[in-house]
Amino acid sequence: MNSKLSTNNQSPTTKLYSYGKQLIEQDDIDAVVETLKGDWLTQGPSVQKFESALAEKFGSKNACAVANGTAGLHLIALGLNWEKDDIIITSPITFLASANCAVYAGATPDFVDIDEATYTLDPNKLEAKLKEYSAKNKNIKAVVAVDYAGHPCDWKALKNLQDKYGFQLVNDFCHAPGATYDNDIQYAPKFADAVNMSFHPVKHLTTGEGGAILSNNSEFDKRVRTLRTHGMTKDESVLEKNDGPWYYEMHEVGFNYRITDFQCALGITQLAKLDSFLEKRRLVAKYYDEVLGSDNRVITPKVVANVKHAYHLYPLQINFDEIGASKKDYFARLKSNRILGQVHYVPVHLQPFYRKHFGFKPGDFPIAEKFYEREISIPMYASLDKSDLEYISGVIIKSLNQLT
Repeated sequence: MNSKLSTNNQSPTTKLYSYGKQLIEQDDIDAVVETLKGDWLTQGPSVQKFESALAEKFGSKNACAVANGTAGLHLIALGLNWEKDDIIITSPITFLASANCAVYAGATPDFVDIDEATYTLDPNKLEAKLKEYSAKNKNIKAVVAVDYAGHPCDWKALKNLQDKYGFQLVNDFCHAPGATYDNDIQYAPKFADAVNMSFHPVKHLTTGEGGAILSNNSEFDKRVRTLRTHGMTKDESVLEKNDGPWYYEMHEVGFNYRITDFQCALGITQLAKLDSFLEKRRLVAKYYDEVLGSDNRVITPKVVANVKHAYHLYPLQINFDEIGASKKDYFARLKSNRILGQVHYVPVHLQPFYRKHFGFKPGDFPIAEKFYEREISIPMYASLDKSDLEYISGVIIKSLNQLT
């Protein structure tokens, strides 16, 4: 599957299709087994090697591997000193952790609606919110911008707003490793103060669970590394005393957000194959674009000119109101044909916790809410072949025909 979609001998009628799936090959298994047979299971040489490989691939001075992407966001919040009365902005169309990290730090989360074309945070609406807070003599501490589905945000516009208004800028990069912005695969740490990654099995590369924080600020990196391991330090420059080589101190409460050595062994082999994984995902997206894009009942994802999409997700929109169909019924039809769609995401501001504690309500972010009503994430992963895609797209169209 280098330049065209491959085929295999397994019939699509025997498969179950989820929206995402890992691709584990023999070299991945061999790397994990070799590490399991060695002296280190946690915080050994594979962790450092993985961190170095991440920094090199994505162009950051520092990379700190952690237990999962949520842990990464929590450590970013602490490393950037978010606290009570700070306002943190993110997109309503994201996983809960993008907003929860503000709550973890005692800060106040808020949202800005998405751009209708890219499904990422809208810079014009962000500036309107910045002005709104400024009029109340309140400043936004940070913006967590999500490269949703693998499409980079408008990072130049966000950076210009950061320069103008002085907030911290975080890239929730979990969907987008390998995406390019202005032909640059290393754009993320160039624009953001901190970049968060996830290596969950549905992502481009996996360590099982796992994540990483990329940055160009060595003091920030040093702090998140300390917080990653209970807040413990042996750094002689900060110790209040030193009883010997065994001695450590804790100056603030940290967490056990460490990742294991065998997970990082898997991460190293997976990262080496990222480019090939991306090529396969883009071929899958091209197939969907060509087969589904001409159906006026659906909206396929668009890609702006200066971006190369990474396709963590393929978010298909269907106007159920116009075709007089129920999204639940459509999901049921897909499931009866072994296609397990998903929705990304229920808008965060509509979650009971955020409505109860922060006063959000339906109608606050209408583009995000409309997107949620229409969106279905259809299967998108590197091991899909031509026969799979013929089957999946056929079921998608057939199910629409049955409902309209």
